[in-house]
Amino acid sequence: MYHFERVLALSRRLGIDECELTIVEKKITTVRITDSEIAEIKQGIERDFGIRTINQKRIFTYHTNNEEKLEGAIENMHTGGKTREFWKGLPHEISTTERLEGTFDKRLADISGAKAADIAQEMINSALNDKISSISGSLNIVSEKFEICNSNGLYGSDSATYMAGMINSESESGSVPVSGLGQECCRTLDAFSAENVGADAKDMCLGSINPKICEGGRYTLILEPYSVGELLAFVASPNFGLKTYSEERSCLAGRRGEQVAAVDLNLVDDPHIQQGIGTRPFDGEGVKTKENCLIDGGTFRDVFANLYDGFKQEAESTGNASRTGVPMGRSADPIPGSAPHNLRIKAGDKSIEEMICDTRHGLLVGRLWYTYALNPIRGDFSCTARSGIRMIEDGKITGPARPVRIVHSLPALLWNITGIGDTEKNVLQWASIPSVTPAISVGNVPVAPT
Repeated sequence: MYHFERVLALSRRLGIDECELTIVEKKITTVRITDSEIAEIKQGIERDFGIRTINQKRIFTYHTNNEEKLEGAIENMHTGGKTREFWKGLPHEISTTERLEGTFDKRLADISGAKAADIAQEMINSALNDKISSISGSLNIVSEKFEICNSNGLYGSDSATYMAGMINSESESGSVPVSGLGQECCRTLDAFSAENVGADAKDMCLGSINPKICEGGRYTLILEPYSVGELLAFVASPNFGLKTYSEERSCLAGRRGEQVAAVDLNLVDDPHIQQGIGTRPFDGEGVKTKENCLIDGGTFRDVFANLYDGFKQEAESTGNASRTGVPMGRSADPIPGSAPHNLRIKAGDKSIEEMICDTRHGLLVGRLWYTYALNPIRGDFSCTARSGIRMIEDGKITGPARPVRIVHSLPALLWNITGIGDTEKNVLQWASIPSVTPAISVGNVPVAPT
């Protein structure tokens, strides 16, 4: 509490209207895998400070990892700047300080480099096969303490742990090089399966050997969870931000209360789901988190916002202030953005096997790469399926396919969802928002060979 008291006392003496200080102490363990062996093990401790002051509705920010610079920064953070007349004020209290179940594991907080290396080696071992020529990947374990305090009397502290592993297996034993991906992310050691990470990568890779060229046309795609997570993070998520929606830069602008997707789709931001990478009791500004229903039975219901975006649009924060850390967790960024915590598609009632049986002409897609918006206002996007692609004809998998490019639109994709899987999985793309999703099937998707 020493730093909080010092900074807030100085801000009061200088007559600053509001002051907010965030402190993040983080231990990061990283194991890097190259050429089928452990190439590097790193453990480091970070401590960062972020200050935001609001004086006469002018906002100033400062970020440092040097605590000796805090007081000097405050003295220069209350004059000049642009007036934000819409600003109402920082929160006055955190209504909950209770740690959510399954978000902190002392074994991860205390983990040694040797133990982390053993887990990474198990990932490698489970991916080994005579037909696999190279294995790469990483294991990241993060332990953090996030603290926030402001001059309105708010104080919050939350300790958390995170774990994420990824293996990429490559094979040159067939007609062309192919690869496969395995990944898992969670919050406690017991929930992580190193064996599954490697085995999933191996199975996807071996099943992709000797792929055939896929003819261009319209297909039903069965997207496995990692592919769905890619679309949620890089295509869907921005459209539900209050700022983007209010500025009519969302492909769903003006459609709240309307049906925008298949009736089976339920999309929520769930900050309390167990083992969720974004699960936390309060957001980056100290506002209590809560489940926010974005699409309910296919109908567009709500958007998400932090304090700044909410005030600007004469609305309230939805508890979605985000100070995103890398590789996981939170940062002391003094300017909180607005983002979902865990973007979640609620499970449906179909297994992947049932989806395959229901598909006359389609592709099973395990992995998407290079996903980006082409025209965000229309919802147009492009992505490439590079590995884990299986051709489906008359309800049966007929063999692996070569990479294909998909150029489509989010509104069309949402309308043409034909099935939602019965098993959810945590998914985390690098430096992006986490998601929790089952597989989904989508009809009438244009596909072209690369």
